[in-house]
Amino acid sequence: MSATNDRPDDLLRVQLCGLELASPIVLLSGCVGFGEEYTRIEGFSNRDAGAIVLKGTTLEPRLGNPPHRIFETPAGMLNAIGLQNPGVDHVVRHVLPGLDFSETRFIANVSGSTIEEYVEVTRRFDASPIDAIEINISCPNVKEGGVAFGNYPDMSARVVEACRRVTKKPLITKLSPNQTDIRENARRCIEAGTDALSVINTVMGMAIDVRTRKPILGNVQGGLSGPAIKPIALLKVHQVYEVAKRHGVPIIGQGGITCANDALEFIIAGASAVGVGTALFYDPLVCKRINAGIADYLRTNGFKSVAQLVGTLDSGP
Repeated sequence: MSATNDRPDDLLRVQLCGLELASPIVLLSGCVGFGEEYTRIEGFSNRDAGAIVLKGTTLEPRLGNPPHRIFETPAGMLNAIGLQNPGVDHVVRHVLPGLDFSETRFIANVSGSTIEEYVEVTRRFDASPIDAIEINISCPNVKEGGVAFGNYPDMSARVVEACRRVTKKPLITKLSPNQTDIRENARRCIEAGTDALSVINTVMGMAIDVRTRKPILGNVQGGLSGPAIKPIALLKVHQVYEVAKRHGVPIIGQGGITCANDALEFIIAGASAVGVGTALFYDPLVCKRINAGIADYLRTNGFKSVAQLVGTLDSGP
């Protein structure tokens, strides 16, 4: 792959919510900490990603769930971290000033247990140098008995609408696959003011220790990520694209991407950018290979940009 100043091929540049990304790859929240997790690994560079989504951040510091928090599955990983983070004030005051915004774009990930918490965290990030804000609506609403915001279109729309009122930064809504109709949820979030959609979040699952007959995860259930959920994620991107394209809203497709071919499938299904997460845990340099593979495919097939390939699925006979 040809590169200038150690950056991805210019062919890979994409536009997302008015932001120019050097690559369609977005490193997903929770997988790279606050942007520094992999910088100690020889050969890794933040420049290989078009954007990095920071760890989920809440209003107050959180310790997270009791152990175990991670469990490897045959084709993926279960995690139940529980949003451990130092709180938004610490992130804005101490983390963001240490990030090199000349390397890549940085996106904050906002989480909360009430709409008011989402709003206040979003407000704090709006007054920061962060490039965009992702809303994680898979968090439980404590005022509604622990029901996840993202599983019900009305609740999802209320969160997006409330956050939209307090920020002018690009707003990205992360959709849950654990709901009845992801297309309806996408439509409501778009109408409420989201600028982009992340599709999808993890699929809920669990694991049991047969010797003790107890759940392996301290939280009992956790989010399944990795190759196991790729077919599910791919279908959800295809479904959401049918809604999003009518409104000109881009999609960040994610769920089990481990190679260039996976990324290309998501782009063809309708994703303008692709999220990489679980693959980083066993292959920290995977982004270089994905970038190279996408660029080679575009040249070989006569595409001038990633945007030309988005949504080109031929589902006819």
